[in-house]
Formats: sequence, C-alpha cells, structure tokens
Amino acid sequence: MALAQAPLNLDPRYATDAASERVNRLLYQSLVDFDEHEKPKPSLASWKAVSPVQYRFHLIKEGRVFHDGSRLTAADVVATYQSFNDLRDSPHKAEFANIRQIQALDADTIDFTLRQPDSGFPARLIIGILPAHLLAARHDFAHAPVGSGALKFIAWKNRLTLQRVSDRQIISLQEVKDPTVRVLKLLRGEVDLLQGDLPPELVAYLRRQSGIQVLTSQGANFSYLGFNLQDRQLQNPLVRRAIAHAIDRQTIIEKALTGSSRAASAILPPEHWAGNPDLMAYDYNPKLCRELLTQAGIKLPLKLSYKTSTDAQRVRLATIMQAQMQPAGIALEIRSLDWGTYFEDIKQGKFQLYGLTWVGIKTPEIYRLAFHSASLPPQGANRGHFLDSTLDKLIVQAENGEQDGWKKVTAYVHETLPYVPLWYEGQFVALRHEIKNYSPKVDSNWDDLAVVVK
Repeated sequence: MALAQAPLNLDPRYATDAASERVNRLLYQSLVDFDEHEKPKPSLASWKAVSPVQYRFHLIKEGRVFHDGSRLTAADVVATYQSFNDLRDSPHKAEFANIRQIQALDADTIDFTLRQPDSGFPARLIIGILPAHLLAARHDFAHAPVGSGALKFIAWKNRLTLQRVSDRQIISLQEVKDPTVRVLKLLRGEVDLLQGDLPPELVAYLRRQSGIQVLTSQGANFSYLGFNLQDRQLQNPLVRRAIAHAIDRQTIIEKALTGSSRAASAILPPEHWAGNPDLMAYDYNPKLCRELLTQAGIKLPLKLSYKTSTDAQRVRLATIMQAQMQPAGIALEIRSLDWGTYFEDIKQGKFQLYGLTWVGIKTPEIYRLAFHSASLPPQGANRGHFLDSTLDKLIVQAENGEQDGWKKVTAYVHETLPYVPLWYEGQFVALRHEIKNYSPKVDSNWDDLAVVVK
C-alpha cells in the first residue's frame, strides 16, 4: 500500500496524525469500538454502569494475546490507563482526567471510578491496550509497537512492514509523497492499492485503466481551517467570520475534490447522533467579507500566513483558497512544509492559519479535545488556544447528559468559529483487480487490511 504520508508515532497514547491512528487500529485492540451509527459497542470488553460514577468492564475470553505471546489481562488495562498519569505530553491525557481510580477485580474484570458522572464515558476508552510488563520497562511503543491486534509489527526502515496474525500475510506500507508516482507504482504493479490523497483528475485517469478498480463512498472526515487565537487580529470574531465567507467551498468540492465530498458546518456530520443538521455551511460572499473586515477595523488587504504540507493536493487546495480570498480583501501567503515539520509546528502553535483534517472521529468528546480550555497542548489538541468559559460550561453540561447539550455546543462553535468548517472528503480506494475484500470506509480507516487477499 502506498501512502502520501507515513505514520509518525505508533504509541496509541501519543498518536494524533491520521496515518498513525489508522495503523494503530490494526496493531492494538481497545476496550470499546463503534457501530455503524457511531454508538459505542464492546470490542475487548463489555460493560455496565454500577453507578453514575462507576463502570465495570468484563474482558472477552478470546483474542487476548499480545504479539509477544503474553496474555492480555485486566492488569494490562489498568497499566495502560494509569500510565497517562505519568505522561506530560500526551494529547489524549485530558480525556481521562475524570478518572479517580482504576482497579482490577480479577484477571478479567476492571472497575473505573470517576470524579464526576459521565454518561458517555465508555466511548472514551478507545486507546489500544499495551502490555503492563513492557510499560514498566519503558518500552518504545512509538517505533516498535507491541499490541494484540490483527496485524503485528515486523520492521520500520524505509517502509513499515506488518504481518497479519491470522495467516502470516506480509503487508507493507510505503510512503510515496508524489501522487503521480503513487499512481504509476499502482499501474506497474509495484503497489497493490492506494487510498485517498489523489486529485480528482488522477482518480478519473485510474478509472479508465485496465486492471484497476476504483471504489468510492461518502466520507465523514472533517477538513477545516484552523486559527492561532493568540494572534491579535484573529482574536476578533468578525475577522474569523469574514474568513469563513472568503472560501467558495462548493467550487472547491466540484473542481478539486473527489466525488461524494460535501460542504461541512460542524466537526461531526449531520447524520451523526450528536450532529446538528440545523447548521448551514458558510456561503461564499466576498462583499460581506470585506464589510466585516472593515467593521473590525482592518486595513485591506488583510495579510495572513497559511501553513500546509507539501502534499500536492494540499498545496493545490491552498492555492485555490488563496485566489478566492483575493477579491474578499485577504492576501494569503502559503507556506508548505514537509509533513513532519508541518505537524510539529501545528502542535507547538507555530502558525497563523493552517489546514488539517480530523480523521475517524466517532464521539462528540472531540469538542473537549479540540476546544476546551483544559485541552491546550500537550494535554489536548486545542492548538489554536481557544479559551472560552461559555463553551467550557456547555461541553461539561453536554457530557453530563443535558438535553440537546451537544446541539448547543455545535451551535456555539459554529457561531464563534475557532475553526472554519470546510468539507467532509469523499472516500475512494484504487486497487489492482486481483485485490479482493477491500473497500473504502466513511472514516477512511484501513481495517480491511485485516482481511484483504491477493
């Protein structure tokens, strides 16, 4: 499989980039997963609420073997989640701050006791379980992962080599940054499949090639424009609203994205159980943009710097937005960096504007991770430093089960614009005809690598 970007970190406690998250789903097992309606379902364990602040999890009997041969027990679950207490720089740490105590009742049973009631707590437990003995030895999971998932780690040099546990099939993931080179490698049989990260004209080209099949599906991965809200100009909500009206999403979707892409108005799509179908995407209105900027006291043109990766499609999208913003009174400077440098800059807040995509988001807890005041990096992913006590309170109320709580959160975020919502990218996979049992998923996961055959 050829990738536009290789994974950066295979420790599930640290990984936030899309490629790492997709691989980690295959390397590790978590207590909880999600059904087709994005509701939590048992994976490694079933659960029941003993009280509003206590949840009891019972591990399943089968499939509990780590790749080093040791058996996965309740002690490993306890060690995995307790390890967050000692981590200073995990972006997921804030999600578990409400846990008061974790206790292994026996080898198969774990009790989680919370500080405050949280009706959605089970949906948080999607971190891959790590072996307790390797955690104690401070093993480097980031570069030499040991999990209990469908695929096991073999080597990571020029490419990431994995082996399927069920039949010992070798699966190789190779970074090929140039989209044209990825397509040529597929046509020559040097790789078997590609997924996403191609401009629409290359997808159309592949559809016309013999021996290649292209499969598509609607997507739910959320692309957005992020702000550094420590920037004096961007702190002004009028400026953020102006920028939202300076992007012609529909034209970009029609001309530069693959089929099944659609404009976004919130992180979670409207069909999600916590989505908000009442919200409308911001329309393209250059005149209104200029009026808002003038109202905010901005001397036109407003000069802004936008960071993106060197991926050809991302640079292309940035260039289109640059052209669209010009008549709206915004002069956009594009700075493209290699993926590792770019993502590190985003995590450290070294940006004015940036573009990214949230991949595989299942629960509304994303709003705490991305926007709560307690989720500033490295404790979370509030990379723009959005500090808003009203939103903090709305998030807590929604987590406590208040009626229409998440609807209020999404409406407030839509109004205050810590992000500018862009689109949900349609999903596609291009593969050679001899490849079977692989199809694109709404969240673009690579789970079918556990069953794909050649």
